[in-house]
Amino acid sequence: MSDFTHPFWSLFVTISSVLGILGCLWLLFVAGTAKVKNTGDNTTGHVWDEDLREMNNPLPRWWMWLFIITCVFSFAYLIAYPGFGSFPGKLNWSQEGEYRTETANAKRDLEPIYARFTALPPEKMAGDAQAMAVGERLYMNNCAQCHGSDARGSKSFPNLTDSDWIHGGTPEKIRETITLGRTGVMPPLAEAVGSSDDVKNLAHDVLSLSGSPHDSVRAGLGKSKFTTCAACHGMDGKGNPAMGAPNLTDDIWLHGYGEASIIAMVNNGKTNQMPAQADKLTEAQIQVLSAYVWGLSNKPVN
Repeated sequence: MSDFTHPFWSLFVTISSVLGILGCLWLLFVAGTAKVKNTGDNTTGHVWDEDLREMNNPLPRWWMWLFIITCVFSFAYLIAYPGFGSFPGKLNWSQEGEYRTETANAKRDLEPIYARFTALPPEKMAGDAQAMAVGERLYMNNCAQCHGSDARGSKSFPNLTDSDWIHGGTPEKIRETITLGRTGVMPPLAEAVGSSDDVKNLAHDVLSLSGSPHDSVRAGLGKSKFTTCAACHGMDGKGNPAMGAPNLTDDIWLHGYGEASIIAMVNNGKTNQMPAQADKLTEAQIQVLSAYVWGLSNKPVN
């Protein structure tokens, strides 16, 4: 697929490439046929820095032929490989195709290594030092960018070392999350809750669920408004992993702590996405990575 947004740019690159090579050949021709006035001392008459003279010697034959070969090679290369604008080249080579081939070869070479790991249950795999060394590298290459090198996450990126799992913390659920990804959506609920004062009262009721500092009077007033939240988080506020609704009673705040953060969440909602890794990692790699992530917050079985 061409990256050019308009046919003009493809034509521009093609013409520029051809003219550039032809210009080099023209320069060689001019340099090889131009006659310089004979001064009698085999110089061109050019003098620099008072006594530095340019000799009137012809171009070395080896250099001239090397120059011509380079130009011919350039034409051959641009015919065989992409280079003339959107022309794909006669060999149909592409960076994407080369990447896919190399990736497929690497996966094939790694299959014997992963075969021993995948034969183990996830709980036992998490106790295998060699498997976890591989799992750690997979984590650092694919997960640490969001969850951190220590897996403790940050705002809007879950901590993987505690027991708080939004979509379930079993090895099977972790594997499902890595494979398919997750999209968490909380819709804006300000209109359903009521006035801005009602939203503030609800925020204090939510804070009270985890024993966080709150205004007990406002929390009491906001309790009736929690029914709006209970559809996902449950009447007890303990969440629902099947829906990806977080537990509001454990004092773990993924998107920010305090009255202001909760009010902003109720008013504006939130969409959070973890991309699927099925296209990047093999099934065996996902199994090892799942066991590694599970082992961050659980004791492996020996």
